[in-house]
Amino acid sequence: MKLLCLLLLLASSSGREEYPTLPSQALTTAPSPTEAKSRFAMLDDVRLLANGLLQLGQSLREFVHKTKGQINDIFQKLNIFDRSFYQLSVVTSEIKEEEEELKKTTNFLKANNEEIRNLSLEINSKINGILQERTQLQSKVGNLEERLKGLSQSIIPAEQLSEITTLKEVIESQEKTIINLLKAVQEQHDQLDNQKSKIKNLEDKLNYDSFQDTVDKQMGSDPAAPDMFEYLTGNTTDLDINDLPVDCSELFNKGEANSGIYVIKPNQSEPFNVYCEMSSDGGSTVIQRRVDDSDFDQTWDKYEKGFGDLEKDFWLGLKKIQSFTQQGLYILHIDVEDWKEVKHWAEYSFSLEGPSKGYTLHISHFSGDLPDAMANSTGMRFSTKDRNDDNHRNSNCARSYTGGWWFNACGENNLNGRYLWSRAKGRSMRRKGIHWKPGTGPSYSLKMTKMTVRPALTAESFN
Repeated sequence: MKLLCLLLLLASSSGREEYPTLPSQALTTAPSPTEAKSRFAMLDDVRLLANGLLQLGQSLREFVHKTKGQINDIFQKLNIFDRSFYQLSVVTSEIKEEEEELKKTTNFLKANNEEIRNLSLEINSKINGILQERTQLQSKVGNLEERLKGLSQSIIPAEQLSEITTLKEVIESQEKTIINLLKAVQEQHDQLDNQKSKIKNLEDKLNYDSFQDTVDKQMGSDPAAPDMFEYLTGNTTDLDINDLPVDCSELFNKGEANSGIYVIKPNQSEPFNVYCEMSSDGGSTVIQRRVDDSDFDQTWDKYEKGFGDLEKDFWLGLKKIQSFTQQGLYILHIDVEDWKEVKHWAEYSFSLEGPSKGYTLHISHFSGDLPDAMANSTGMRFSTKDRNDDNHRNSNCARSYTGGWWFNACGENNLNGRYLWSRAKGRSMRRKGIHWKPGTGPSYSLKMTKMTVRPALTAESFN
């Protein structure tokens, strides 16, 4: 408002002042007091105008800063909304996919039930026909027996004897046919019972969420057998603790060339059993292996201690795995095989933090012919169904997709998921199983997985 008044004042002053043309000799005369006063008034107006412009510029700058801050807040809220909307759309698509699968299964079961009912009606009709024919044959046989009794008192002509013999053969043939038909009917009944049993199992699977099963199965069949995942002491082994190797690589360097179960003692750890895999390149310590449908949906205590069978499926234990990385740089090597018997591998430089940090995973320097699906897992804590440390606000990834893992918002891979025979149908079911998901395309369902560790050479760890 102040600026507007100054502009109007200047406009009026410039409009009033007109300087007439003076002769050349008048230029040498001194200015009158009136002209000097008019000039000083214009300078004051300019100062006022300058101050107004400065105030206006300051106000505009403050307004611009305030507007930028409000725009940044709006963009942050929009980004949060976009992420929430994307997660909601993913969950919605999975629900729709499961609904479509349930509809298809229901329609399939209805069609099978209709087919079974038609077969039952047809079989019942055939059985009724066979029974009627059998009744008729029995009636004919009875009539023939009565005729034979009447003819036994007289001489039977040769033609009648031939006819009777023919009738007996026909009756025997029909009895054999009836017996075969009854056997076929019995077999069909057995097949129908078997099919009904399969349908009942399918219905039970639809009504029961088998993937939410939290029952801990016993991994060993002999309850009296020693626990292979317990730490060993001097009383439980005849070996000198001071002579034990720190890992399988050191065991290989001492001359051992056969793969198998050995006792090792990493630095700052008690001795424990491991499975060592020996090759011409050296020795590696196996920390995980999956070759069948052993239960890996275990609790936090199990994943920390270890479970399974060291010669088959097992998880060595977070505490033991972390003890390796306290000794120096280690390489994590991953081998996988799909259901077409195609094998792939991946390697990372890795380390684990201790139990107070939830065994946080740190990996880097990826190599291999698999997609780098574990990049998002670095910096993540380990999660199980009873201890949720994943980066997902709305669900427990270990409980939803089974198995303990370093989940980052349920992530792109899980080598400790449920073992699914052959390739599972449906995206949500595949994510519950052992999978390695590339950046694009369907999840890579797996038949076999193996994770091993070995010490890293200085140059190797940075390649």
